[in-house]
Amino acid sequence: MTSFYDEVEIEDLDFDEDTQIYTYPCPCGDKFEISLDEIKDGEDVARCPSCSLIIRVIYDPDEFADEDEEGTTFTIDTSIPVS
Repeated sequence: MTSFYDEVEIEDLDFDEDTQIYTYPCPCGDKFEISLDEIKDGEDVARCPSCSLIIRVIYDPDEFADEDEEGTTFTIDTSIPVS
């Protein structure tokens, strides 16, 4: 069983547009980190790079779903001859 230091709403994390990383202050003086890509992949654990503490990030996964992936279907029409 994983033991979280805390559970934090994503709205309480800071987001850096340049690095695409969410951060939250850690008691050790560093910051918990979780990337936007990790969030989009369904990850909810932010880690501190300086100590062993982790936090659980609370968010709605639907808000981070890639619009490109939703409802996109590709079909190949094999009835058209290729020259």
